[in-house]
Amino acid sequence: MLGYLSRAVPLEELDSTGDDRLFVQRVQDIRRFAMEDLGLSASRNYTRYVAIDRDYLAAVVSACADDSFTRHQWWFPVLGAVPYKGFFNPEDARGERARLERKGLDVWLRGVDAFSTLGWFRDPLYSYMKDYSERYLAELIIHELLHATVWLTNQSQFNEELAQFVGTEGARLYMEKSHGIYADGIYADGAGGNASDEAEARSDRQTYQNFLRGLIAELEQVYNSGISREEKLRRKEEIIGSAKTRFEENYEQLFITGNYRFFIDLPVNNAYLDLFRLYHEEDRFFLDLYERSGSDLPRFIDAAKTLDTRKQRGRDPRAELERAMNTRPNLLM
Repeated sequence: MLGYLSRAVPLEELDSTGDDRLFVQRVQDIRRFAMEDLGLSASRNYTRYVAIDRDYLAAVVSACADDSFTRHQWWFPVLGAVPYKGFFNPEDARGERARLERKGLDVWLRGVDAFSTLGWFRDPLYSYMKDYSERYLAELIIHELLHATVWLTNQSQFNEELAQFVGTEGARLYMEKSHGIYADGIYADGAGGNASDEAEARSDRQTYQNFLRGLIAELEQVYNSGISREEKLRRKEEIIGSAKTRFEENYEQLFITGNYRFFIDLPVNNAYLDLFRLYHEEDRFFLDLYERSGSDLPRFIDAAKTLDTRKQRGRDPRAELERAMNTRPNLLM
């Protein structure tokens, strides 16, 4: 990481014409919206740029028991216990994967395009981000800035679900403010693309998430039963295989776009499914709380900022967030 940071240059040093100029302007607009409109902590994050010769930042390893959704966790200073470990050298990540597989764990290895240093360093942008859509760039930056604003030690589930929710909703609000939307679903200024395409993508994303939740529920029923480990593993393979067959056979009826065909060939295991659970709440807690607050994201974030890691030991951060919302006048409706 320090090697990348040492190569970072001010964002303004990018070519001042064409796509680079548009990229710089978008980043500046997103940062301004995130800090001034949403109230995320002011910082110098995403004001510097690093040229990199690959399309991801780090390889991240996650692991899980092969007969349950019991997570494997690593411990780091400041972060506390987290269910993933990142490597800038892919060979090191593959070595960690092999080590964990020898212990009998299901393991998932993925590339990530960003992560937050929680304010310890100025998080930079990377050259592959210039190809991102404006919506995705906004979601990524707001997600990571939320981590730099609110991070509860040893509460990775809460941290990731909160950042996922705020990043998604924040990006939606940014696009609406930046471009406006006509009733027919087209961005008013034409610069943001076709909002109806985004609606199709959101619909398919929800369908995919619901499909995975159903698969997870089916597996959990088996894992929580009293059958032997060998029978659990046999049933696991049957359930995953059957789910993939249904997915392929019914794809055209389930999805509008082709964005999720990859699942057919995906080597699905518990680590992949549990990683999904880490980022996507199984209930509607954040959405329900947000809607009851009048769908006011700055106030929602303001309440989250009052949570104190030092007071979280043995306490439920969800309950603490709801309590914080209740103590703020006119938040819950």
